Amino acid sequence: MSRVLMVSPEATPFAKTGGLADVTGALPAALQEAGDEVAVVMPRYRQIPYLETESAYDNMVVFAGSTPYRVDIRTQVHNGVRFFFVEAPYFFDREGIYNVNNRDYADNHKRFAILSLAALGIAQTVFECDILHCHDWQAALTPVYLADQQHSNPQFANVKTVMTIHNMGYQGIFGKAAFPDLGLNWGWFTSDKLEHFGDINLLKAGIQTSDWVTTVSPTYAREIQQPEGGFGLDGVLRSRSMALSGILNGVDYDEWNPETDKLLPANYSSEDLSGKRICKRALLEEFGLPADNLDRPLIGIVSRFAEQKGFDLIAGIANLVAERDVQLVILGSGEPRFERIFQDWRRWLPHRVGLWTGYNNGLAHRIEAGADIFLMPSLYEPCGLNQIYSLRYGTVPVVRATGGLDDTIQEDTGFKFSWYSVGALYDTLRSALGAFENRDSWTARMRRGMAKDYSWKASAREYSALYQRLLGRG
Repeated sequence: MSRVLMVSPEATPFAKTGGLADVTGALPAALQEAGDEVAVVMPRYRQIPYLETESAYDNMVVFAGSTPYRVDIRTQVHNGVRFFFVEAPYFFDREGIYNVNNRDYADNHKRFAILSLAALGIAQTVFECDILHCHDWQAALTPVYLADQQHSNPQFANVKTVMTIHNMGYQGIFGKAAFPDLGLNWGWFTSDKLEHFGDINLLKAGIQTSDWVTTVSPTYAREIQQPEGGFGLDGVLRSRSMALSGILNGVDYDEWNPETDKLLPANYSSEDLSGKRICKRALLEEFGLPADNLDRPLIGIVSRFAEQKGFDLIAGIANLVAERDVQLVILGSGEPRFERIFQDWRRWLPHRVGLWTGYNNGLAHRIEAGADIFLMPSLYEPCGLNQIYSLRYGTVPVVRATGGLDDTIQEDTGFKFSWYSVGALYDTLRSALGAFENRDSWTARMRRGMAKDYSWKASAREYSALYQRLLGRG
């Protein structure tokens, strides 16, 4: 099978800002179960304890042009997968991963150039591989440096590169003045490589130079080739459409399973749903909401408060919450304007609306278990995980038909709408609330959702088959 070195800026349980970390934390183990040998290279950030790692290679020198940088490579095995950490304190020993106080580090282009260069060093010394699998713009220089610095190196003659896009909204765009820091000749600063409207675009470079491009759901792979979803790179992606595919993310059912979830007040299964009712009562009490009528529908939201997640639509359904006999629990944080809206709702409807601002993993699990309906009306959603968690927990999703939401929610397991408008959301949620009144058909819908399998095993099989095709073995 294949030897795969994944290059990623983050991976659970070591560092996480979003769903990318969940993928690079879980997919490698699933690939190894499928027979591939996989390792992951990422920075050693401040929060990753140095003493829990050991040396893999000391005094590795990587060159960004004529500038040499000395890095050490540390390692640790987690869940059967070897992780390599790039030890470069000047670049990675910082308070935040990408930014501090919501301000991006000005040298992020250089920081992640070092990650890509170190990954190639690892592939030459301690983990020779067949596939370099690069995730998001932070790893997108890896195939560029492979083509630029290692084009005549026989050790890389048969190595193939895969570029996975997790969110087109983040492309690694920097001003032209930063280009010399990358150590590339100006021949790379052209419209068919790194240049994009006069700036550097690292994701574009990775798309242009990798052997294959993937993204995290089949529908999103189609959407990003259109102006509405491509964020300015739709033409580039269309030009590579013959080497572009979508592979749906999986979820970790060892963590997200109502039958075994230790964060719940009661466990339950599709055969015995009695524990879900206990979870609902406990959730209402946790939010300080009346639990006198458990037949009243409870809507749950767990999300980053951002326009991408459809919160401008959610802000328009206040009247539905007020008029219908429903309750709503919200967990998340983000844009202050949305936080203020939900704080106003909480004051206006104290017996209907519960709000927790911030991050709370245990509460996220309890909302998935205790709610009847999960609301996720995203403007765009490359894959999405919470709607998949909701299915397994018997919490019926109401989603917008975009990206992975469209791929994972069917009409017999949830409710979805296409047109991005408050009216479309209002009508769809009203239909879901009407369906909730028929308890027998609602329970059947819950059970169909709980039976769905979106584990990493299926995703790993697709990635493994892709590797084999690229290597001419399948």
